[in-house]
Amino acid sequence: MGARLKASASPPKLIAGRLALDFANLMPVAHDLSWTEFVDFLVDSKVVSEERGMRLESLEGSEPGAVDAVLLKILRLRECVRAIFSAVEARREFPKVWVAPINEILRITEGHDELLVREGGWRLEFIGRESGLEWLLAAIARSAAELIVEGQNAPVKRCANAECRLFFYDDSRTRRRRWCSMAVCGNRHKVAAFLKRKSGR
Repeated sequence: MGARLKASASPPKLIAGRLALDFANLMPVAHDLSWTEFVDFLVDSKVVSEERGMRLESLEGSEPGAVDAVLLKILRLRECVRAIFSAVEARREFPKVWVAPINEILRITEGHDELLVREGGWRLEFIGRESGLEWLLAAIARSAAELIVEGQNAPVKRCANAECRLFFYDDSRTRRRRWCSMAVCGNRHKVAAFLKRKSGR
């Protein structure tokens, strides 16, 4: 059986606005993350195509050792980005050693960006080498690196819902966004506030 990571029972939808933040949100609560769930995340976030995703899923049976090895790298990268984004969100400095897992992925992955037509428009996608599975983390590591380069003023925030606390990138005009999603947490807050006002009358 392949190595397993910790994640939420049902990974949240891609709402963060940046790939690395969605990756950090993939595992906010203790739960096993299977290889299939990670590949589904890559497909949902368009890091890989559905066709390539199906080929990757089959590797759990044909190359379990390689899958186990990359799942350990996934866990290390996930813990690294969550710690860094927590520091960025709190406007705190973080130790240089925290970026080591990101640099490790950036160093060992080979590939290039390529313009591809997707859903009637052009997209810039990372095309990784096929000889190893580490390239699956290349786009995530690059996204994390880009956020780190933005510095402490990067608008990385956490949902104001204490039961959610997912990361998101606040690219709103006023930079005053509070919720990971208005349709979910924002709406719940509105309903709760309405019921509180109603019961107070």
